[in-house]
Amino acid sequence: MVVNVALVGVGLVGSEFIRQVLQTQSKKIAIIAVANSRKFLTSNVPLTESWNTELTSGAENTQPFTLDAFTASLSASKASHPTVVLDCTSNEAVAAYYPTWLEAGFHVVTPNKKAFSGDLGLYKRIKELTSQPGSPLIYHESTVGAGLPVINTLNDLVNTGDKIVKIEGIFSGTLSYIFNNFSTLDASAAPVTFSEVVTRAKELGYTEPDPRDDLNGMDVARKVMILGRVAGLDLTQETLQVENIVPESLRTASASDFMATLPQFDQHFADLKDEATKAGQVLRYVGLVDPVHGKSSVTLARYPASHPFASLKGSDNIIAFTTERFPSPLIIQGSGAGAAVTAFGIYSDILKIAERTRH
Repeated sequence: MVVNVALVGVGLVGSEFIRQVLQTQSKKIAIIAVANSRKFLTSNVPLTESWNTELTSGAENTQPFTLDAFTASLSASKASHPTVVLDCTSNEAVAAYYPTWLEAGFHVVTPNKKAFSGDLGLYKRIKELTSQPGSPLIYHESTVGAGLPVINTLNDLVNTGDKIVKIEGIFSGTLSYIFNNFSTLDASAAPVTFSEVVTRAKELGYTEPDPRDDLNGMDVARKVMILGRVAGLDLTQETLQVENIVPESLRTASASDFMATLPQFDQHFADLKDEATKAGQVLRYVGLVDPVHGKSSVTLARYPASHPFASLKGSDNIIAFTTERFPSPLIIQGSGAGAAVTAFGIYSDILKIAERTRH
């Protein structure tokens, strides 16, 4: 079964998804609409490599973008194939629109975390609209770990009745890189200060423009909330303990002042590292979903050399599922950030919808 795809958000990830679909000449996906924040382009036939030129030049089949106008256009097209709305934004207003799309009979695929980690009422409404036989489908594999099969694995564990004991992971490529380089038991590694590692991570493009948006733990917290909710917990920001490792006096400084002043706190982080090293341990910034004790958290924790988290390299993500059936954790590891792997996760989700709607 061919599915029509209407894409909102044509930045790095959205553009990469289109490139992958066109490059692989998929027979199951027809991209029939694309939208940026200003206008949208629709077509009765699958869009080609010229989609960006048509959209930016204001071709005759473009219109000013609003969510209502975009949706009305899709509804009016009376497509003979199922339609998937793909949200590649990180926009809260777009996420809040998912129930409208689902009520209209459209499927939804997205890497946007907002609907699954924000307002609990919105999350429950989406679950309600997609839980009945024949209901529209929603897939969001790329909200956690980009293209890594994290959500799919968790759904399989839950749907087959396994009991989740805990989910523990290094969910941020940025913080993975920072602590893998800062805190290591490799005696041959050259010593480096915390501020030097953060600066290098920023220069390599691993961090947000303001690294505090990584160091405050909120990105990891959103991923923990998503996994917790998939596992059946009503996690919210209020019920989740999050350790913000940005020094308190730097939390309100400008981004440039933060970077300039961070070296003054190198000793604080060096002390934490030295304490861990003396115990044969390393520092890792970890998210925890804890259904058993109800103490889900995001913290800077210590792990022994024998632990899988201690030997992580580069900016990889690693997620460990401990369950009744997997007392020795089921581990998923790999690249958890970047346009190519995020688009891969999206592509895989849409192919699953094509498969499930073919009868």
